[in-house]
Parts: sequence; structure tokens; C-alpha cells
Amino acid sequence: MEYLWVGIGGFIGANARFIVGRWIGGRSGDTLAFPVGTLLVNITGSLLIGLALALVVGKVSFADPAWRLLVIVGVLGGYTTFSAFSAETVLLIEDGRTGAAVTYVVATNLLGLLACFMGLAAGRALLR
Repeated sequence: MEYLWVGIGGFIGANARFIVGRWIGGRSGDTLAFPVGTLLVNITGSLLIGLALALVVGKVSFADPAWRLLVIVGVLGGYTTFSAFSAETVLLIEDGRTGAAVTYVVATNLLGLLACFMGLAAGRALLR
């Protein structure tokens, strides 16, 4: 049943990301010049996951694990994984683990960019 909640939420979140990104991108012109839609999705997702976590910790309406899976893991995870990255970093800092938070931020960004470059190079090599 857990997978169903995550899947339903992921469907909602992924479609919301697509709709918001396309809507903003269509209004801001060339998305390759600056990805405004993705930026907005990442920022709003981070705001929403912070709010959702506060409500869960405060034992408000969706303290039930099914609601947490649907909203936080599914909807917000499908909307943007950046929100999970932001939440995990903030929770590390709040836990007094600033060094781990900095390591996580640097490693995620540097290794993520490096992996993307490597994936592009591998894909282009396969197409030759």
C-alpha cells in the first residue's frame, strides 16, 4: 500500500512540475538562457517541503504515515527532488551536523554535475 501512496503522489507532483515549468518557461522566453521554470519549481518545492515537515513534526493533519508518503515523498518528491535535498540539508544543520551538511551540499552538486557531464559524454560517444 505504501507504494500506491508514493505512486499517486509522484504522479501528481511530476505533472505539477511539468505544468509549472512549461507555464513559466513559456512566459520567460528561452529556457536555455536561464531555466526560470526549474528555478521556480525548486524554490517552491523547498518551501512546501519545509511547511509539510513542520506540520508533520507538529503532528498536524497528516501525521499518519500514509499522508506523509503521499504528500512529502510522493507529491513533493515528484515535484522536485531538490526539495528533499534542501530538507535533508536543513535537518542536518538543525541536528548540529554542519560539517555533514556542507559535505552533502558540495558532494551533491559537484558529483551531480560531474555525473551529468560523464553521462552526456557517454551518450554522445554511443551515438557516433
